[in-house]
Amino acid sequence: YVVSMFWLSWQLSLAAITLYTLLSVGLSVLIRRVREASFDVPQANGKLSSTAIQFINGIRTIKGSATENFERRRFSEASNDVIKTEDRVASISALVYPLADAIASTILIFMVVIAFNLFISQGNLQTSSLLTFMFVLFRMMPLVSQVNSLRENFSRFQGSIDNIKQLLRSEDKPYLKNGILKFKGLKQNISFASVDFSYETNNLVLQNMNFSIEKGKVTAFVGSSGAGKSTLVDLIPRFYDPKKGLILLDGKDLKHFDINSVRQKMAIVSQDTFIFNASVKENIAYGVEEINEEEIWQAAQLAHAVEFIQELPDGLNTILGDRGVRLSGGQRQRIAIARALLRNPDILILDEATSALDSVTEQLIQESLEKLSRGRTVIAIAHRLSTISKADKIVVLEQGRIVEQGGYQDLLTKKGELWKYHQRQYKLS
Repeated sequence: YVVSMFWLSWQLSLAAITLYTLLSVGLSVLIRRVREASFDVPQANGKLSSTAIQFINGIRTIKGSATENFERRRFSEASNDVIKTEDRVASISALVYPLADAIASTILIFMVVIAFNLFISQGNLQTSSLLTFMFVLFRMMPLVSQVNSLRENFSRFQGSIDNIKQLLRSEDKPYLKNGILKFKGLKQNISFASVDFSYETNNLVLQNMNFSIEKGKVTAFVGSSGAGKSTLVDLIPRFYDPKKGLILLDGKDLKHFDINSVRQKMAIVSQDTFIFNASVKENIAYGVEEINEEEIWQAAQLAHAVEFIQELPDGLNTILGDRGVRLSGGQRQRIAIARALLRNPDILILDEATSALDSVTEQLIQESLEKLSRGRTVIAIAHRLSTISKADKIVVLEQGRIVEQGGYQDLLTKKGELWKYHQRQYKLS
């Protein structure tokens, strides 16, 4: 009888071990498939979010083009992708819990067989030992299930975790190393010495830039679209670093200066004006501490923004909405100019700052900018030559190269590239 019982328990143990092995392998395969499927989820969600943001930002273009049905189909496709990927992960995950329970049950059988063997070998098993064994067994079962659940949950979010890791990686991104020198204001000039720049390794956007921007002078950049004007100006506040050559502030490498100390001495007004979802007052006084309302009105007056601000429901306290939706393009640009004026910058960068204004308002703001420019270093980009005709220096760019530089009238006399632009704009023969 004893031999038969040992043989039976041995067979049961082998069966339990075999079943446990098979279930464990199956569980590992399932968890690996959950992990693989999880990488598709953040991609599908990102595509859906991108589609929704584009739809909202481009609503005027969509309405004006009557492409609502096209956008509806595009949004539906993105939504279905999210549903499919989530369903795939959920369906695989649903198999994990029953399999984990099966493993737990197999362990239970295995432990009971062991207990039975002990009982046979010892002749009897004390009640206290049996109760202790059963207590440990039943306490261990939920832990086994919990460990398997944690494995499944971790695998399910592995795709999102991997995306975050890619975002936080530093070795594959062009991080700018900050300098230690504090920039206290321009004393002489900004110099470009044989500067090359490219967004991609083998495609130079700027080549052999050699020129200087003198303190207290207005330096303007002219050129056709894609000539590299905005890219060139973006190097000055160090949004990017040149691939070759040096940018010098008063003879010192720009890279040696603390980035924030340089940018705090600058104000940038671009053609792509950003307005915060805040009040007019907060938008004009953005980033400026300890400012009073009178100074805000003075900046608004210089930017010729007082008239339309007074017409708003709550004046300076009017909330302008997301990206300044309550304002026209010209009004948004005047708010941005007022913001720049209030900062009282040492260096003023104007990237098509009056491009969204009508001719009358442009003339008024141009007069204000001329007053503001006195004794200040101004860097201007313009397509309209009328806005830079009084600049101290003109730099003409073509295909990422400087083709000529000098005074406005001097360059017209030479009948080079600036003269050609002048001819086209003023239709002179």
